[in-house]
Amino acid sequence: MRLPVFEIFKKNVKDRTRGSRSVSVKLHSPDRWLLGALILICLFGVFMVYDSSVAIAIRDFSDRYHFAREQLQWLGLAFVGFAIASLVDYRLWYKLALPFLLGSLVLLIAVFIPGLGVRALGAHRWISVGGLVFQPSELTKLTMIIYLSAWFSTREKGRIGAFLLLLGMVVGLVVLEPDLGTATIILATAVLLYFYSGAPLMQFILLVPMLAIGVIGLALISPYRFQRLMTFFNPQSDPLGSSYHIRQALLALGSGGLWGLGIGKSRQKYEYLPEANTDSIFAIIGEEFGFLGAVLVVLLFVFIIWRCFRIARRAPDTFGRLMGAGIATWIGIQAVINFSAMTALLPLTGVPLPFISYGGSSLVITLIAMGIVVNISKHR
Repeated sequence: MRLPVFEIFKKNVKDRTRGSRSVSVKLHSPDRWLLGALILICLFGVFMVYDSSVAIAIRDFSDRYHFAREQLQWLGLAFVGFAIASLVDYRLWYKLALPFLLGSLVLLIAVFIPGLGVRALGAHRWISVGGLVFQPSELTKLTMIIYLSAWFSTREKGRIGAFLLLLGMVVGLVVLEPDLGTATIILATAVLLYFYSGAPLMQFILLVPMLAIGVIGLALISPYRFQRLMTFFNPQSDPLGSSYHIRQALLALGSGGLWGLGIGKSRQKYEYLPEANTDSIFAIIGEEFGFLGAVLVVLLFVFIIWRCFRIARRAPDTFGRLMGAGIATWIGIQAVINFSAMTALLPLTGVPLPFISYGGSSLVITLIAMGIVVNISKHR
């Protein structure tokens, strides 16, 4: 028995060939609704980075625009990547899937090399080349989706062992950094993509609980992860220590009420809320724009993800359908984890909010992924 393929993955046209060698289709204009939503959310993100980082920018750099300027520069680079990806035929990624995955694995190993990898806050997550700091795990999110989509677009049997081996290797390298949040995103996206391709239902029933237990086990054996988990279950235990972050996030959301305190009027951004311009930026949104503003941001994410799934459903071949669905799943999982952490529905994970949080690697790779989806939309 195989897991039923969701409606969004059913074929609209019959593939004449496999994988990336799909039927010839007339090119259409790109999905304008998706383009508009992406421009809106990215510009809003730059504004929120500025708004949430004023205090620390003045404190550390004597320049209130420091983080906003950097984010705007990254956004310019990200839109260049987006434009190129939207113009390149998405089927080219089929041929590049393996080299790109191997390259990202090399970069994941390189973060541990002294002089090349950058250690910060007790973690090896970054590479510095010529003054440019890059986070390889962000690239791995995309290269894994591309590779698995190419692999799963063929009717290969008995691939569960090889799939778990590859997944264990990639996730293991990310966990060693350590970065359990990113590892969880890669793990969940890969597993869902595996079953989107029509894997047996029994494998799904057995695999998901096993992987969930594995993630919980990793959280329990690490002291700082265990502390975060205990804080999640008892946020009142240490209000000035381990519980401080989530309490300040909830205070920001609660003080915003229904309508918010107003643009620029957040109090928590003045060094009360940790990571206000990165992982905690959604709490600042809720504080300034209120519950209604926060809901609008969530709905904007829902709209973007829905458009991506819609594009995936209309792709002319299996590779395009899986890749579009995989990218949509990745963005959705990451957004849900961030929203849930800021509202105390999940433990704090350090996962940024796509398109909005400060950070160059995440923004560039995410918009390149969106460029791929836009190119798929032109082949519907």
